[in-house]
Amino acid sequence: MSFPMMGKFFLSAPGEGFPPNGRTFAQEIAAALNRASVESAVHVKTVAGWTGANERTVKNWFAGTYGPNGEHLLILARHCDQVLDAMIVMMGRRELLVGHRVADIERRVRELADALGALNAD
Repeated sequence: MSFPMMGKFFLSAPGEGFPPNGRTFAQEIAAALNRASVESAVHVKTVAGWTGANERTVKNWFAGTYGPNGEHLLILARHCDQVLDAMIVMMGRRELLVGHRVADIERRVRELADALGALNAD
């Protein structure tokens, strides 16, 4: 890969598309946030509370107009499994999704066991 003489863009290697499905980074994060909104009732105010970002900024993330910066992206991935999954897919590391999903299933099984234990205690 050669570096361009001017400008701030790097040439991509042949056959490398980013993200893999042709959507932009902002669109991928927006799709993940919108899935989280449907699946887990994650809304603009919730995301703004997590990240400390302005609600207008968060609305732009949900719309796919802009994507979050690095710090906000890490905070989103910490709180929102859908964003973490989208990041893993965009990085081309789908094999990591299995470990993430197994950890989520283990957490849910523990919650179920605790709930059953509480029922048996009563």
